Amino acid sequence: MYDPGGWDEDASRPYFFLSYAHTPKSGARGAGDPNHWVRQLYRDLCEAVLQLTTLPAGAPVGFMDESMHQGELWADRLAHELSACRVFVPLYSPRYFNSLACGQEWHSFTRRPVYPANRDSERTSGVVPVLWVAMGQYKLPEVAGKLQFNHAGFGPDYAAEGLYALMKLTYFRSAYELAVHRLAKRIVEVAEETVIPVGRKLDFQAQPSAFNIAAPTKQLRISVLSCHRAELPPGRSADYYGARRTDWHPYRPAAERPLAEHAARLAKQLGFQPSVHEFDEEVDELLGGARPTAPGLLLLDRWALHDERRRELVRRFDASDAGWVGVLEPWNRDDPDCVEHDGVLSDLSDQALRLTHRVARPSFQGLSAGPTGLASLEDFDDALPRAAMKAKYAFEDRTRTGPDEPAAPRPNLRDAFRGVRGPEGPGREGPGPVPPYTDDHPASAEGDSPHDGATPGGGNA
Repeated sequence: MYDPGGWDEDASRPYFFLSYAHTPKSGARGAGDPNHWVRQLYRDLCEAVLQLTTLPAGAPVGFMDESMHQGELWADRLAHELSACRVFVPLYSPRYFNSLACGQEWHSFTRRPVYPANRDSERTSGVVPVLWVAMGQYKLPEVAGKLQFNHAGFGPDYAAEGLYALMKLTYFRSAYELAVHRLAKRIVEVAEETVIPVGRKLDFQAQPSAFNIAAPTKQLRISVLSCHRAELPPGRSADYYGARRTDWHPYRPAAERPLAEHAARLAKQLGFQPSVHEFDEEVDELLGGARPTAPGLLLLDRWALHDERRRELVRRFDASDAGWVGVLEPWNRDDPDCVEHDGVLSDLSDQALRLTHRVARPSFQGLSAGPTGLASLEDFDDALPRAAMKAKYAFEDRTRTGPDEPAAPRPNLRDAFRGVRGPEGPGREGPGPVPPYTDDHPASAEGDSPHDGATPGGGNA
């Protein structure tokens, strides 16, 4: 026989569990405890709930984890409270949905079934969300997005600013008091209009997070398709190259550093964590069949397209339509070699990047691949942010798949690139067709099947 939460049938159960993300101290001298405001909200909520109910003296009104301790005793206490509380109150903030512990709390509570208290009730959730800060510009995870909750019912200032702002600013004092009153009223209503039985006390630390949301895209892989000094084609000056392919320096003397290093500095200004790679050395990772791990930029030196094997790789890359890799073709109008050989190199580029040029991706700024394209360092600096952000958006679209939604088919380039890594590999004159390769990604669903006549703790609030 298991112990269903360890609660005596005559004991009062807490009305609500306040779930929030602990905020670290800022580190500034004299900085106070940033979680002070959450504790104040908890005290105000407890007082308001007491005013709206007949709870006897000493009965638990709510629960809030103030310890921030880890270990078995901490996890056991959370599991104990989550198995018995009547309403789950999450404080929405960007930090909240990045917290593993908060996701585990949400998951643990919503494993319990929810029954309407009477036949006519439409209440199917024990979750009452609260805007700690305004979340209009943030994408909510699926479990939160499915909740049908009208935050405007707590007052327009609350809906626009969130409770934290209302607490901090004296100007909003009356709006804060109104929001707390209506929140307490909603908690009591949900507790009385639902039946959420005491659940089995789970192993809290073994629970998954309920938040199936992708972390913000930070990485950016910068790949360089160029030459080093020992492999330059005839007619090309070595002044723009170094011992490594990533030493390519097309805009000298205007640029102070090699192009890849300059691109990485620009990417950091956009909030990325860039890494620089030689295109030739990461064909499997950049163009393999696995799901992409980061957006990317390809810095393409058209002089490298004289090499038939590498031209073939670019053709196949182009045919794969990997939109999460933006392509930039730097060109220097002050480079005599580029001007003299413009026609030949432009033709090589058009042959290798037929699809890319035809659809005129924003990474090319709608310009030709000739000297009127990224013909100066200023042009490159203007083009890179747009190309990087477009790659980021395409990467997020490519990898954003809900738990009940199968992933879209994508090209599998591992087979397409087999045998073309070295000079001995087969080559083709002309782009030719590339057969479609796809991987299957069956949909998966998280959570238990709901009990007959009940739904798990999510849903309408």
